[in-house]
Amino acid sequence: MSTSPKGFGSEMFTLVASIPSPSSNHLEIGPLNLRFYGLMIALGVLAAVWLSQRRWEARGGDREDIVSIAFVAVPAGLIGARLYHVITDWKKFEGDWWGALEVWNGGLGIPGGMLCGFLAGLWYVRWRNLPAKPLMDAIAPALPLAQAIGRFGNWFNQELFGGPTDLPWGLEIDAQHRPVEHLDVETFHPTFLYESLWNLGLCGFLIWIDRRRVLAPGKLIFVYVLGYGIGRLWVELMRIDPASEIFGVRVNVWVSLFAIAVSAIALAFGRRRDEVADEFTDLEALSSEDDDMDS
Repeated sequence: MSTSPKGFGSEMFTLVASIPSPSSNHLEIGPLNLRFYGLMIALGVLAAVWLSQRRWEARGGDREDIVSIAFVAVPAGLIGARLYHVITDWKKFEGDWWGALEVWNGGLGIPGGMLCGFLAGLWYVRWRNLPAKPLMDAIAPALPLAQAIGRFGNWFNQELFGGPTDLPWGLEIDAQHRPVEHLDVETFHPTFLYESLWNLGLCGFLIWIDRRRVLAPGKLIFVYVLGYGIGRLWVELMRIDPASEIFGVRVNVWVSLFAIAVSAIALAFGRRRDEVADEFTDLEALSSEDDDMDS
């Protein structure tokens, strides 16, 4: 008599203790077909612009500078992200190269997007003669914020999840989206959520360390690259989706290791903010002495 309620309760607990996947990855509004993947990316961009504007304005800058930079950096970033995905996973598009244009079905490589977006934005800043290093410090925390929101696009597409798990926060994946070798498994590690939470924490850490003023101007971006590289490394090692490999290791793992190494070197050989400030103070004092001698 008591076994039935117990079994029912156990089934209910199993059902509740998991993350369901959305039943659809798009929303139809009349003739419009709104893809949630693109919507999450758009929301991430808007959040990044908002945070960057607040931080730049607090430094005495013009909010419109951020909008102008976004108009250049965001399209370049989207193109770079798609190119990175196509180049590193080119086998997926053999025989269907038009599929490389179907961005709404997923497939944006963040490393390529960040690199192209950064270079395009830096070019624009130089062209406008804007202060590059203070701008990079203002924008740096906004980048992981955009990624944290954009990652939910993978949730709607039921893609880029990790290996099987029976943990309470396992992600339910429909049979048509499961790997062939795991058709009998219902829940997987929600790597999109892991990376999203990591990026939110990284955003907060960047704001915190920037307020402490321990880094020289322009160095905060390397803290972001280091933090993102570490987070992406352990998340990438959990994923089971097909990916191109070099020496049996996923390409994105190599990219993460490279990002970690470069940013660590840049920070190790960088100067503290107070050392730079002392240097400017010494230069100002020397300039004042020269002025006194000239007079």
